[in-house]
Amino acid sequence: MFDTITIVGVGLISGSFSIILKEKGLVKHVIGVSRTENSIKKALELGIIDEALPLEEAVRKSDLIYVAIPVDATITVMEKIMDLITEKQIVADAGSTKQALCEALANHPMRSRFVATHPMWGTEYSGPEAAVRDAFAGRTCVICEKEKSDKDAVATIEEVYKLLGMHVTYMDADAHDMHAAYVSHISHITSFALANTVLEKEKEENAIFELAGGGFESTVRLAKSNPAMWLPIFRQNREHVLDVLNEHITQLRKFKSCIEKENYVYLQELMENANKINRIIK
Repeated sequence: MFDTITIVGVGLISGSFSIILKEKGLVKHVIGVSRTENSIKKALELGIIDEALPLEEAVRKSDLIYVAIPVDATITVMEKIMDLITEKQIVADAGSTKQALCEALANHPMRSRFVATHPMWGTEYSGPEAAVRDAFAGRTCVICEKEKSDKDAVATIEEVYKLLGMHVTYMDADAHDMHAAYVSHISHITSFALANTVLEKEKEENAIFELAGGGFESTVRLAKSNPAMWLPIFRQNREHVLDVLNEHITQLRKFKSCIEKENYVYLQELMENANKINRIIK
């Protein structure tokens, strides 16, 4: 499918993307671009990339440029890339927020060669060593502002994600950011907050280690996520994150009030209502 692609950022998402494309024979040569020399070295050692080049040289040699870096750096880097590409190249990103980037590129003369995507997958780990095979299989990829991208560019990116085993859906950028706040961003905030709660109240680290069961471990797992990635996401998606946080706090207050007032009938109703999530998530 591709002779050469460039991955900008050589971490979890882009690294997994490269591994799968290589294994499926969808790319012959992968170039890596990163600000971190250690990451480049590790990506080369792991075979995630075949060579490392500066951004401008890498873009000139590539059919596809795939950008997966913290969202606060994405806009500046994407503007540079869009200034370099031709009409024969495709640019796609994998960022967790879409509206700010789409607005920044809205009037760029090469906007139609950009496909805004968000593969809805990730772990609490980061860096090239976190990349895994079959990362995206069975997951959903959101494509935003499909109508603003050239049909051939969208068709190519759709085909790539489908070959990786993903279900593709479409949203406008603001709707994506709102839904991402509810199904992804709030999970991370809750996990960070729960970890801080336990660390504050449970001073005995051995007790946490010994007593932390599967429920706690699965709930707090995301607190190990890289703040350098998540702080920019919360900043860019501030309004939607605040909206979901306000609702979440309201729900927590309901549980708190039930326990304070020993209203266990309503407490059970709250939990039974929460069980309805079984209809959506098995």
